[in-house]
Amino acid sequence: MSKRQKLEDDAIQVFLAAHGGWSRAGEAIQKSYTFPDFSTALAFVVRVGLAAEKRDHHPDVHLGWGRVTVVWSTHDAGGITSIDAEMAEATDRLYGGP
Repeated sequence: MSKRQKLEDDAIQVFLAAHGGWSRAGEAIQKSYTFPDFSTALAFVVRVGLAAEKRDHHPDVHLGWGRVTVVWSTHDAGGITSIDAEMAEATDRLYGGP
C-alpha cells in the first residue's frame, strides 16, 4: 500500500475557504460541532466513528456536554492529506450542516 502524500498549503487553504468552520491546527484540520445535550453529541461521535472504520482512517475526537471537536490528520504522512479532506466533508454530512 502506498503512503498518502501531504497536501500543499495552498490546497489546504482552498479547502478551508470552501468548508466553513474547519480550521488548521498544526498538521491537522479540525471543526467543533454543537448539540442540545450529551447523548446527541455522543450519537454523532458514534456515526463519525463508524464512517471512519469504513475508510480505515480515524480522527481524534473530543467529546463534551453538547459539543464535539473532530480532528483529521494522516499520521503516517505527517500531515493533512486528501483523505482528511474527504472525511471532513463526510463529517459535515453526518452532522447535517454545510
